[in-house]
Amino acid sequence: MAAIGGPTFEAGRRQEMATAFQDGGEHYDRVRPGYPAESVEWLFDGTAAGSRAGVADVVDLGAGTGKFTGLLLGPGRNVTALDPSADMLAQLERRFPTVHTIIGVAEDTGLPDRSQDAATVAQAWHWCDPVAASTEIARILRPGGILGLVWNQLDVSVPWVHRLSRIMHAGDVHKPGFRPAVGPEFTALESHVSAWAQPLTGEDIKELVKSRSYWLRANEATRAKVTANLDWYLYEHLGHTPGEVLQLPYLTHTWRAVKAP
Repeated sequence: MAAIGGPTFEAGRRQEMATAFQDGGEHYDRVRPGYPAESVEWLFDGTAAGSRAGVADVVDLGAGTGKFTGLLLGPGRNVTALDPSADMLAQLERRFPTVHTIIGVAEDTGLPDRSQDAATVAQAWHWCDPVAASTEIARILRPGGILGLVWNQLDVSVPWVHRLSRIMHAGDVHKPGFRPAVGPEFTALESHVSAWAQPLTGEDIKELVKSRSYWLRANEATRAKVTANLDWYLYEHLGHTPGEVLQLPYLTHTWRAVKAP
């Protein structure tokens, strides 16, 4: 199973693609975008039935190099980061030495029952089995605990970005009406969208492409074709110059669900 409206992966294919991120943590951390603070502020806004008040213990699943983890840190909050890649977690540990790290997966965290107030999954839920992961996350959450699912995606409503996403093979751009698949252990699924832009040069965009699963699993001929297409599009068709800073529009979709009673 996979997120409704998003890419569909069989279990074997999902595992194969996810292994592409086992290495290259330094490069991933350097070129991938971060997330707007608004995402966490909305996730823990404390406005509903006491379910988001007093979030003290949070686990970030599929944390990678800590792009989202850092936003979870705050006074009185204990943050745990879990990821299958030791290389990715090494980058996180250097940036956030107070965060407890675990090598593992969302379907089998190894954390104690009812030990967390919230669990977040940023840019990684599509690599998970949503049924097994929902069951495991519900096990480790306390009553009323929050599940937060977050995706950055290029704002393809902007015409030049839409074409760029096709050249980049940005498969994480969700279809209209997308809702992530979660297990019956969770209820009250709702979402929030944050619009923002990342300053990048054309060279940065080419490095960003190299951090994506399509590139990491591609052969050299395919990589050369993608690079040539990007050079043509950015420098010839759009007329940008090397070193020129562009504002790359993003949308961050934050989904929130609450552990059912």
